[in-house]
Amino acid sequence: MIKVGICGFGYWGPNLVRNFASNRNFSVVAVADKSKARQEQARSINGNVQTFDDATEMIDNGGIDAVAVATPAATHYAIAAHAIRKRKHVLVEKPLCETIEEGEELVTLAKRADVALLVDHIYVFHEVTRHLKGLSKSGQLGTISYFDSLRVNLGLFQPDVNVLWDLAPHDFSIMDFLFDEEPIHIEATGYGHVNAELPDIAYVTAHYKSRKIAHVNLSWLSPVKVRRIAIGGSKQMVVWDDLNAEERIKIYNSGIELRPQEQRFVHYRIGDIHSPRVPNREALAGVIEEFSRAIKGNRESIVDGAHGVRVVRTLEMAQRALNRNLAVAQSAMHEMAQKSLNRNLAVAQPMMNR
Repeated sequence: MIKVGICGFGYWGPNLVRNFASNRNFSVVAVADKSKARQEQARSINGNVQTFDDATEMIDNGGIDAVAVATPAATHYAIAAHAIRKRKHVLVEKPLCETIEEGEELVTLAKRADVALLVDHIYVFHEVTRHLKGLSKSGQLGTISYFDSLRVNLGLFQPDVNVLWDLAPHDFSIMDFLFDEEPIHIEATGYGHVNAELPDIAYVTAHYKSRKIAHVNLSWLSPVKVRRIAIGGSKQMVVWDDLNAEERIKIYNSGIELRPQEQRFVHYRIGDIHSPRVPNREALAGVIEEFSRAIKGNRESIVDGAHGVRVVRTLEMAQRALNRNLAVAQSAMHEMAQKSLNRNLAVAQPMMNR
């Protein structure tokens, strides 16, 4: 039995406890959270669990073999690094860390200590993602040309990260799993309406060497929650609506065919629509089972530290592009305001001189 401790018992911590408790390979023995109320909540769920005010204290004195980190992103690196140095296996909530350098160091530390390091990218274990991977590998989709995602809702506003770092890890981890390649160029724009320092809307476009293009629309300001992804292949196209429990995925036998030798250059193919039934297994349960396998044997995983670093690299590319466009927009607004002020002063000056 693998004894696991949970760092952070806020929004995601209870979900981790529930799924670890449902897995025969784990026993949750400790929870760390600064909030006494959350500690009490953890004890009400499991009366035998030890509670700690500090993650470091739990790692050092909690009698654990592994740790799941569900604390703010800025703390991921420090907690994970300390746990790895204490030879504890580590599962980190997304994103793995805040920088590529931190991620690469965690990977090196985990390899040196011979412990498992995984990142909790649950959508990689979503049954639809797995189904899409099968369709892609079998060639049924043909050549994938685009990935279009709409991931919006009203909140939850995060105090420490912007909408890009909160929501995009889901799409970027799916893209990494499906495409087996990293983007070569990213464009991004957005705006912070509630907090100018933390954009709450972002639009990201990623370009790939294979000529794929991916567009991700992210928002905390939508009146409705939408989780929809469209994937275009040369043979078939797919629409994944994650909030439609009855028809979560639809496969369209539709597309276009270029025939330069004919007068009608573009031919359209409109075929049947198929909605396969996919299992409705909780994705987090798959992450926990993968963590067990990584601890017991092969340290490599589809959501290992290297995968986490690739996602952080994509996030950093998007953040740099977002920063550039925010700076351009800010400069343009400042210039417009200055011109308006100058015009008003020019009109007012003659009147003041009368």
